[in-house]
Amino acid sequence: MRRARSALLSALALPVILVAIWFAATRGETSVFVPEPISLVKTFVDVWTGPAFMEQVMPSLIRLGVGLGGSIIVGIGLGLAVGSSRVLRDLLEPVLEFFRAIPAPVLIPVLMLLIGLGDAMKITVIIIGCMWPILLNTIDGVRATDAVLIETVRSFGFTRMSRFRYLVLPAAMPRIMTGVRQSLSIGIILVVISEMFAAVSGLGYQIVLFQRTFKIPEMWSGIVLLALIGLLLAFLFAQVEKVVLRWHRGQREVENRGA
Repeated sequence: MRRARSALLSALALPVILVAIWFAATRGETSVFVPEPISLVKTFVDVWTGPAFMEQVMPSLIRLGVGLGGSIIVGIGLGLAVGSSRVLRDLLEPVLEFFRAIPAPVLIPVLMLLIGLGDAMKITVIIIGCMWPILLNTIDGVRATDAVLIETVRSFGFTRMSRFRYLVLPAAMPRIMTGVRQSLSIGIILVVISEMFAAVSGLGYQIVLFQRTFKIPEMWSGIVLLALIGLLLAFLFAQVEKVVLRWHRGQREVENRGA
């Protein structure tokens, strides 16, 4: 309990200080471009606690969830194949490096022409952008698997699928989870950008609409909502990571005690 309280205070210390500075800097100001924290909280409640949440926020969350899920499937599947095969690695590495250098937002106009303006285009952008951290970390994790352990399980007669399931995938999982963590922030950025270009719903669309209609407090409330969504996703991922890498955390604790 004491550790949890200390962690909570450490996490809230900087946001509280920043809000206090914000409150002091905007107190008595009449600028319409930077609202006071108290008025922003009221605007936030008025805008996002009504039907706007289901109409504008939920479509963004669904696109983000589907896009992240697709990127995880593609990234891990392709990463396991490329990382475990020297032939595939030599064949695909130049192509992967070429496409990795292309920013995902640049592909939005191309995908708009090829796929259209619907959710498929936005989800494809998220998959393309979020796939790379997962793919590259998976390849590195597979290649870093101990060769002695691989030869040992092979000598015991493990099938290829069994080796992947019980050795290669668990050994690569810490790096895979690192890639997924990096993809979370990329996914939020891409879902907002794709909705700013071509959409009639979504959080990115609504923020741009507020900006174009000079509803500045409402625009700021959308930005704050994006930050809260990112914070919530990071917290949920941390809990999932603790469960998935429970064995890895235990191993590190044993090694630290031994050291």
